[in-house]
Parts: sequence; structure tokens; C-alpha cells
Amino acid sequence: MKIFAYQKFRKLFRNLPDNIQKKAEKQIKVLSQNIKHPSLQTKKIKGTDGIWEARVDDSYRMTFEIIEDSIYLRVIGSHDESLKNP
Repeated sequence: MKIFAYQKFRKLFRNLPDNIQKKAEKQIKVLSQNIKHPSLQTKKIKGTDGIWEARVDDSYRMTFEIIEDSIYLRVIGSHDESLKNP
């Protein structure tokens, strides 16, 4: 799938520590190849209309939505912060 990132995602990504950015880049690549890859632990966010979360590591998550045949990255950050306003 094609991957696009909203401006908010890009801003949050730039503010992450370098090691988390590298992990996120790896997971974004995995996401583009297989949305159901076990390392992502992908799941739909309850109470939202079509927004999903994927795991970057134990503490960080990213949210996204699927529009037609593309993935749009929405938010990235700590688990709690990224899910407060996905």
C-alpha cells in the first residue's frame, strides 16, 4: 500500500528521539507491506470511525486510516498520548 503522512504526523515524528524515529521508519515499511504483520499489533481504535493503531515499540504507537488503497499516517507518540487524540 502507498503511505502518506498528514502534517501533524510529520511534526510529531520530527520531535521523536532518533532511536524511536528509526524504529518508526522500520514499522512504517512493514505497515506498507503487510498491515497485519504481528510486530505491528494492528487494531482498530474503539469509538473511532476507521482509525487504526500500530505498534512502534513497547511505549510508542502510531495511528492511521485507510482510504481506498492508501494508508494515511495521523499521529505518532507515546501510547497514551497518541490514543488520546488519534
